[in-house]
Amino acid sequence: MTVSPSASEPASLAATSEPLLKLRGISKHFGAVQALYQVDLDLPVGQVTALCGDNGAGKSCLTKTIAGIYQPDEGEIFWEGGQVHIRSPKDAAALGIETVYQDLALADNLDIVQNMFLGRERKSGVFLDEDDMEKAAAETLAGLRVTTVRSIRQPVATLSGGQRQAVAVAKAVMWNSKLVLLDEPTAALGVAQTAMVLELIRRLKDHGLAVMVISHNLNDVFEVADRIAVLRLGRMVAQDKISEFDRERVVDFMTSGGSSRELAATSSAQKAN
Repeated sequence: MTVSPSASEPASLAATSEPLLKLRGISKHFGAVQALYQVDLDLPVGQVTALCGDNGAGKSCLTKTIAGIYQPDEGEIFWEGGQVHIRSPKDAAALGIETVYQDLALADNLDIVQNMFLGRERKSGVFLDEDDMEKAAAETLAGLRVTTVRSIRQPVATLSGGQRQAVAVAKAVMWNSKLVLLDEPTAALGVAQTAMVLELIRRLKDHGLAVMVISHNLNDVFEVADRIAVLRLGRMVAQDKISEFDRERVVDFMTSGGSSRELAATSSAQKAN
C-alpha cells in the first residue's frame, strides 16, 4: 500500500498503464491556511477512485483544482501522459473533465432536456434545435439505462433525488467527457435511490470513463470503488486498489494518517528485535 505522502510515484501504480489524470506534488494555500500539501493522485481509465477524508481534509479543494476552479500554487498536472495547465472550468471541460457537485446545479423550473443543454444549447439557424437536443438527451439517458423518468420534458422539480442525480450525471457525460468527478452523489438519498446512483456509477466505468467519487459513506465506497485515496489535513496519506483496504483501515488513515494495525505490527517487530 502507498502510504508515503512524499512518494513521487506510488509503487503499486507504477506498473500499470498511464493514468488518464495524474497529479504530482499539488499544493494550494489560502493565506496562512495550507489546504493541500504535495498531493499525488492517479485516476485511471475505466476505474472508480473513491476520495475519502474527514471534513477539512482537502477533498473539495482538490476536486476544484482538477475542475479548474482553483489553480495550484505548486505541482504538475498530467492528462493522457502530457502536462497540462487547467486554468478554468472551460479548460477542464475542453479536456473532457466534468464535475457533478453536491448541489447538482440543476434549474428546477426547467425540464430535463433544457437542464442537460443549459448554456450549451444547439441551434438550427436562429432557433433552438429542440428535436436534436431531445434526441441527444434521450440517447444519453438510454445509454446510462436511466429508465425511471416519465418524460425527458418532465420538469426537474418533479424528480426524486435519485432521478435528479441521474440527470446531473447524464448532463456531465454527454459532452464527450473522459473523467467525471462526483461530489457526495448519494448524500441525503434513500436506500433505493442510492442503489440507483451506485449502479449509474458502475455504468460510467463500464463506458470506459474514469470516475472520482467523494464520499463519507464507506458502504457506498466499498460497493463501487476500484481504488481508494485518503486525504488527511491536506496530505495524501494512502492510495491503492480497494483490495488493500477494509473499513477500519480507511478510518484509521482518515483519523490518524496511518493504520493502527500496521503501526502495531511495526512496534511488535521492533520489540522482538
